Amino acid sequence: MAFNLPEFLNQPLSIGNRTIPGRLVLAPLSKLGNVAFRELLAGYGGFGLMFSEMSSSRAVQHGTSNTIAGFMWRPKELEHLVCQLFGDDPDTMGRAARQVEKAGFFGVDINFGCSVASICRHGCGAELLKTPDLAVKIVAAIRRQVALPVFVKFRTGWQDDPQPAVDLARRFEDAGADALTFHPRVAPDRRTRPPKWAYIARVKEAVSIPLFGNGNVFSADDCRTMLNTTGCNGVALGRLAIARPWIFAQWTRGIAPDRDIYKTCALEMIDLLEKHFEPALAMRRLNRFFAYYASNFKFGHTFYARICKAQTPEDARQVVLDFYREAPETVTIPKITLLR
Repeated sequence: MAFNLPEFLNQPLSIGNRTIPGRLVLAPLSKLGNVAFRELLAGYGGFGLMFSEMSSSRAVQHGTSNTIAGFMWRPKELEHLVCQLFGDDPDTMGRAARQVEKAGFFGVDINFGCSVASICRHGCGAELLKTPDLAVKIVAAIRRQVALPVFVKFRTGWQDDPQPAVDLARRFEDAGADALTFHPRVAPDRRTRPPKWAYIARVKEAVSIPLFGNGNVFSADDCRTMLNTTGCNGVALGRLAIARPWIFAQWTRGIAPDRDIYKTCALEMIDLLEKHFEPALAMRRLNRFFAYYASNFKFGHTFYARICKAQTPEDARQVVLDFYREAPETVTIPKITLLR
């Protein structure tokens, strides 16, 4: 079907016992979806929900402190923020979910999608797709502990066959999940091949709960095509959201960004990183952000190389200001090769 993209994205969507105002959401992104970036994104608006970066269930279960790596938030964002947890023990995940609920988050998200070695070697993330019974037990354990919406993000699996993902989606729904985010790539694939959006359609047909599609949406046409061809209920933006935090407002409200937005966005992100993190951690997060932000420019690799040489936030500000004195040429669609 054909439809007006902003009109569709601005439709409310019921998830469990809550409702979100729109169907374009910030996907869970480790290290990148941090509290500083979310404050930047909140300033532009246009999103239906935001997901936090990954938080260890073993750390979160012990309390509601928002100083634990990954488990950081601003009080005013909690009403539209979902906390993503990773772990391999149902009881620990359940206790952590209770802490998430006590803190006041909109929902809790279970990570069955991360395929980096440091997560998988501990039996977490996408590694749990190899033991579907345990994955389902984790969903059920969290469902027993909390009343807030429960989300699950997962991949195709470890082989290029959509049927296991289809079967798991049904089991996640039966175990109490209120919504799913599906990234149709096999777990070992770190974006070397395009995601298979047809698999999203297969998963959508199998469940009655909302499904967010995820993977290689880099333009409004991509977003429209994913929605048209898969029937998913919404779209979770990842890498593009980091490169262009204003994209949510652009697609949902028709706000055309001016040329200066690239400079002001970069400088504001540096300020927010300095506000929320101690200097060394701020610089690590800064380098991750600019790896994506640099993809907006024709010669972004040169800009990013300069950023990587910065030793302090003030050095990074100067790199941004110097780069803009050269009147950098932007690209219509961010260069995928730079989007790590």
